[in-house]
Amino acid sequence: MPLARSLSVTSLSGLEEWDEEFDLEDAVLFEIAWEVANKVGGIYTVIQTKARLTAEEWGENYFLVGPYVESNVRTQVELIEPTNPVLKRTIDKMNASGCKVYFGRWLIEGSPYVVLIDVAFTAWSLDRWKSELWELCDIGVPWFDREANDAVLFGFLTAWLLGEQNKYKTPPYVVAHFHEWLAGLGLVLCRHRQLPVATIFTTHATLLGRYLCAGNVDFYNNLAEFNVDKEAGDRQIYHRYCLERAAAHCAHVFTTVSQITAIEAEHLLKRKPDVVTPNGLNVKKFSAVHEFQNLHAQSKNRIQEFVRGHFYGHLDFNLDKCLFLFIAGRYEFSNKGADLFLEALARLNYLLRVNHSDVTVIAFFIMPARTNNFNVETLKGQAVRKQLWDTAQTVKERFGKKLYESLLVGQLPDVSKMLDKEDFTIMKRAIFATQRQCQPPICTHNMLEDSSDPILNCVRRIGLFNSSADRVKIIFHPEFLSSTSPLLPMDYEEFVRGCHLGVFPSYYEPWGYTPAECTVMGIPSISTNLSGFGCFMEEHIADPTAYGIYILDRRFRGVDESCNQLTSFLFQFCKQSRRQRIIQRNRTERLSDLLDWRYLGRYYISARHMALAKAFPDTYLYEPHDPTSTTGFRYPRPASVPPSPALSRHSSPRHSEAEDNDEDERYDEDLEAEKDRVNIRQPYSMPKRGGKKQDCVLRWHLCFLRWQI
Repeated sequence: MPLARSLSVTSLSGLEEWDEEFDLEDAVLFEIAWEVANKVGGIYTVIQTKARLTAEEWGENYFLVGPYVESNVRTQVELIEPTNPVLKRTIDKMNASGCKVYFGRWLIEGSPYVVLIDVAFTAWSLDRWKSELWELCDIGVPWFDREANDAVLFGFLTAWLLGEQNKYKTPPYVVAHFHEWLAGLGLVLCRHRQLPVATIFTTHATLLGRYLCAGNVDFYNNLAEFNVDKEAGDRQIYHRYCLERAAAHCAHVFTTVSQITAIEAEHLLKRKPDVVTPNGLNVKKFSAVHEFQNLHAQSKNRIQEFVRGHFYGHLDFNLDKCLFLFIAGRYEFSNKGADLFLEALARLNYLLRVNHSDVTVIAFFIMPARTNNFNVETLKGQAVRKQLWDTAQTVKERFGKKLYESLLVGQLPDVSKMLDKEDFTIMKRAIFATQRQCQPPICTHNMLEDSSDPILNCVRRIGLFNSSADRVKIIFHPEFLSSTSPLLPMDYEEFVRGCHLGVFPSYYEPWGYTPAECTVMGIPSISTNLSGFGCFMEEHIADPTAYGIYILDRRFRGVDESCNQLTSFLFQFCKQSRRQRIIQRNRTERLSDLLDWRYLGRYYISARHMALAKAFPDTYLYEPHDPTSTTGFRYPRPASVPPSPALSRHSSPRHSEAEDNDEDERYDEDLEAEKDRVNIRQPYSMPKRGGKKQDCVLRWHLCFLRWQI
């Protein structure tokens, strides 16, 4: 589902459409990944959301290649006959040779064509192909590594597909874009067989980097010191590492998703990326002004209902002055920064208490872990809340009936007689039912490994047990959110919209879709300068904090200093007034254009241009641009009211359904947004593409690329 933004602010200046003049009729694009129509991780989101833009650019000459997984095909793919006659002959020939290759449309936005290869059907060729891999590349794949075995099968089959396609020379120019090491072997084989194919390899996270960070090493300060072969061998992933490194070196163009990952790849894979291709999202605009603010209020009300039930009997704080923070993602306690977040929450709790703050912070941890069922006490809380609601409705109906009858006879009601003894009895029973002897639970589920769970052990150490004296409460939801859940019936997108701040202090995060999704939905977030998203925002925004993007320094500071900085961010956010939070959300949402594939897709376009120029130099010419002549563009500090409590002027946001205001002044959001747009400096003009060499020399002034050849 595409995320949405409001028309209350129009597209940022400087993001005009790029006038494309390159003739794609003589070229075909194959994009190859293990996660095509097969959700495993974040690469699925990248390919799925980018498909619409790429399909619009390439039309009938764009094909995604992935594995055939029957359970996924049933719900995601419409199998059809190949529409391209050359591809149809290729698929028919492979099927006649003992393969199973399927063709269809992926039922996502853009409806791209997909070629799905059944790797299990050709498992009989595994030993032969592994022997060939050893003879060609000296890479041996152990029999017990099923994932690597699948990569071998998938690689040989994709190389077979591209080889058959090239035999017909129609169209004459083929671009093959491979994602991650699981698809990388196909690229290596294409280059070894000298197929006339322009190849691109994108690594979304290096294998060795992920393993090293999971082992709690000082990763970024020792990047240049690692003995990569030894480290990969010690972790029994040397064969995988070799496949990844071979693909990176064989590709015409090597790309990564962020600058921080580019530095990592340069040291671990021993090749500097040619292009950085940031990940984007499909941003769908709302038709109503301030609608995203209203959606925030609606979702926040649903979270408040859950909180009322979860904290029944201990609801001694004001929900109107309650802030919802959250962290979400894979359960990697250190890599995702959950350890730092918990420590910062303990310090924030101390600051709020000593400053006698009336703000209460509820921090949600949405990280899937091993459980066996919902916590009985948590379910009981929601049942008690519902019972109280039903009791209130019953008393209200009885009260309303008596009031109606009194007014019918023309008399003012006697308030002392409106509620009888039975009404008081019902209400007293309801109040007694809310009494609770234990503290509200930390975890919403029964954990299978409660005693060794990292989050729960850290909570025990810092002593945040949801007591009445604590100003910071913790709720650990070890399961992905779902609208069908009996506990918290909300989808992830709806939950994010209802929160006030996303906290993602990751130590290892090649890109970071979670803070990007927050930005598109107008929710401020905390990221780090070790995440791709954080580095991207630091590069493009002069003052990210003013736009609700807090960048935590985890690269040049120690753990304790980083924790203090995170605590400071959280404490300053708690000091903001409601009006200031509304202004900040408006600003955050304004950045959604920057994360739209309409803009970020241009980096992928440039990578394909560069690959064509390298693979077919007689037809296409690449002329690198002098990087010193351009400086890129950065969004300056907003011209509108700053969010800092100390610098706030006397003006209030325009009234909306989102949140009631305590002040009477009005804030003209459209006027303030226009000030910000005027204040944004126009960037350099985007380059254009030409045709063939005999018609016009292709000159790509890739001034916006970070990495040169």
